[in-house]
Amino acid sequence: MTTLALRRDGPGTITAPGPRRRLLGLVAALLALLALLVLSVMIGSTSIAPSAVWDALFHPAADIDQFAIRDYRLPRTVVGLIVGVALGLSGALIQALTRNPLADPGILGVHAGASFAVTVAVGVLGVSDIQGYMWFAFAGALIVTLLVLALGSTRQGQSPVVMVLAGVSVGAVLGGAREALQLTNPAAFDAMRSWNAGSIVGRPLDLVWPILPFLAVALVLALAVSGSLNAMALGDDLAAAQGVRLARTRVLAIIALTLLAGGATALAGPIGFVGLMVPHVARWIVGPHQRWIFAYSILLAPSLLLASDILGRVVMRPGEIPVGIVTAFVGAPVLIVLVRRKKASGL
Repeated sequence: MTTLALRRDGPGTITAPGPRRRLLGLVAALLALLALLVLSVMIGSTSIAPSAVWDALFHPAADIDQFAIRDYRLPRTVVGLIVGVALGLSGALIQALTRNPLADPGILGVHAGASFAVTVAVGVLGVSDIQGYMWFAFAGALIVTLLVLALGSTRQGQSPVVMVLAGVSVGAVLGGAREALQLTNPAAFDAMRSWNAGSIVGRPLDLVWPILPFLAVALVLALAVSGSLNAMALGDDLAAAQGVRLARTRVLAIIALTLLAGGATALAGPIGFVGLMVPHVARWIVGPHQRWIFAYSILLAPSLLLASDILGRVVMRPGEIPVGIVTAFVGAPVLIVLVRRKKASGL
């Protein structure tokens, strides 16, 4: 079912954003993402000219700038792109699934579940490669997602406030357990300090390929259930009357959410607030149509992540701030604003 977002342009006048306006916005978001991809390769502890970037990509040579681009900045940019897509789509998906505008893989504890599972895999079981611990990330994300959904359910249905409280509580417990586990074996976790802060630094492209198929499957599943999620926004009874298979939709959405959040956490560590902010921006632009929200989130989330990463490189030159810390500085005020809004109780 297609729902239409209404906007008030003036007193007594209500119009709906048409397909042309949505499409133009999507093109603008794509152009902004392409610009940030280029800037991400150019900007660092030292700035590199666009011509040097072009030569590094298409006319490789034994040059120190080209080495920095090919072996350091380009993989970092690709990882930021992939992780941003996963975080944005997972945030849009969980908000649509729970009908909770405060939902986010970080706030609902999904990142904490994946992080704790990875910590157990590395510290207790000795798993050292991403092909091994990504399965733990998927399992941790799935378990916490199901747990928070169960804790957030009441007799009147799922409560957004209860769900947020459950997610924060579960995340706090798992975060404390993860820190305690790391203290028992500091040597095993020295290499994971950057990962724990949420960072896309030092991730070679070899780490991306094992996760990419799972993220592709999640993308297909998310798009497949987007129409059903539109109908479910009106309530389960109306959705069922329109032929929506509620259980199937929820199962597929949870699988997609698990793959997206688990894959992003395994690759870059727990990066919060991207999945919270971006779907709201998309919803302000296009209204409550999930396919459009997903499309905008896929473009806007990596733009936000790359912009935050660039900012983290610039403000402390020649040092850097991990991107997870930058997004937290930006996202915390946004969360406060959303909580204080009168309509922050549901979608």
